[in-house]
Amino acid sequence: MDKRLEQIKAAALEKLSGLKEEQELGDLQQQLFGKSGELTAILRTMGQISKEERSRMGAEVNKTKAELAAAMEEKKEAFRRKAQELKFKREALDVTEPGIMPQPLGSLHPMTQTYRTIRDALVGMGFEVFDGPEIELDDNNFTLLNLPLDHPARDMQDTFYINDKVLLRTHTSPCEIRALKTFKPPFRFLMPGRVFRVDEVDASHSPVFMQIEGFVVDKNLNLANLKGTLDTFIKALFGENVKTRLRPSYFPFTEPSAELDMSCTLCGGKGCRVCKGTGWIEILGCGMTNPHELENCGLDPKEWSAFAFGIGVDRVTSLKYGISDIRYEYENDARFLRQF
Repeated sequence: MDKRLEQIKAAALEKLSGLKEEQELGDLQQQLFGKSGELTAILRTMGQISKEERSRMGAEVNKTKAELAAAMEEKKEAFRRKAQELKFKREALDVTEPGIMPQPLGSLHPMTQTYRTIRDALVGMGFEVFDGPEIELDDNNFTLLNLPLDHPARDMQDTFYINDKVLLRTHTSPCEIRALKTFKPPFRFLMPGRVFRVDEVDASHSPVFMQIEGFVVDKNLNLANLKGTLDTFIKALFGENVKTRLRPSYFPFTEPSAELDMSCTLCGGKGCRVCKGTGWIEILGCGMTNPHELENCGLDPKEWSAFAFGIGVDRVTSLKYGISDIRYEYENDARFLRQF
C-alpha cells in the first residue's frame, strides 16, 4: 500500500506540473479526492489491515493528501496570477504612447500663424492690441485722415459704400482716429483686422484681406524712431540677417511717407525671380503721421508727434511660406491647408 501511495503522489505531482488551465485542476482534485478518487479508494481499504498498520497508514495518507492539496493550491494561485497578468496586459495603458486618432489633427491656418507671429513680435516691443469696427464712418476712413471729399487720393481705392456716410473700411487707419479720440497719449497700438476694397480676384488681389497697423504717439518722435522700430520688427519676423531700407512714397495721412523694403529672404539679397533681380522686397508702407490728422483729433502737433506703418498679413504669409497665389490663403482647400 505504501508503494501505491507513492505512485499516486508521484503521478499527481507530475500531472499537476503539466496542467495548462485552471479547469484541469478541478479534474485532478476529483481524480484524487472525489468519491471515486484514488486516495479515497485507499482510505476505504483501511479496514482490511491491522489496527497498528491502519494507524500508520492513515497518517501517511493524510500527509500525502495534505501535500497534494498544498501543491494544488499553489498551482491554483499560479493560475490566478497568470490570469491577472494577462488582464493587466490587455488593459494596460502606456501614457507615453502616442494616441490613435481616427483622422488627422487640424492645425492653425497659415494666415493665423502669421498674424500671431506679427502680433507677438509687436507686443514684445511694447505695443497693445486695439480693435476697430469693420463697418466704419466715412469721416474716420477718409476725412479725418486728411482725405477731404475733393482729395484726389480718394480715387486710389474703390470703396464698398453702405450709404453716403457709412462704408466697409478700406484700411485699418480709422483705428488711429478712434485711438486718438479715446486715449490720452503717449501710447503705442497694433491694430489688426480685415479691410475691404472693390477689386478683381487674381493671384495677387482680393476684395477682402487682412492688415495690421502699428501706431505710436509720443513727444519728439522722428523718422529715426520709425526706422529703428521697423528694423527691430522685421528682424523679429524674418531673422537677424535681414536688412531694411526706406524708399520715399506718398500717403495722405503721413508726411513724410515711405515704403519699407527688406532684403530678399530667398536669395539673401543677391537677386532672384521673387525679388525680380533687385535683391529687395517691398514689405510695408509707413511714415510720420500728418500733423493735420493730429489736429483733427484735438492734439497739438507742436507738442505731440506720431508715426504709423501698415503690413498685409496675406503678403507676409506668401513670403514666409513661398505661396505664389493669394487665393490659396482664402479658399480653405484642405489639400493646401494640410501642408501647414
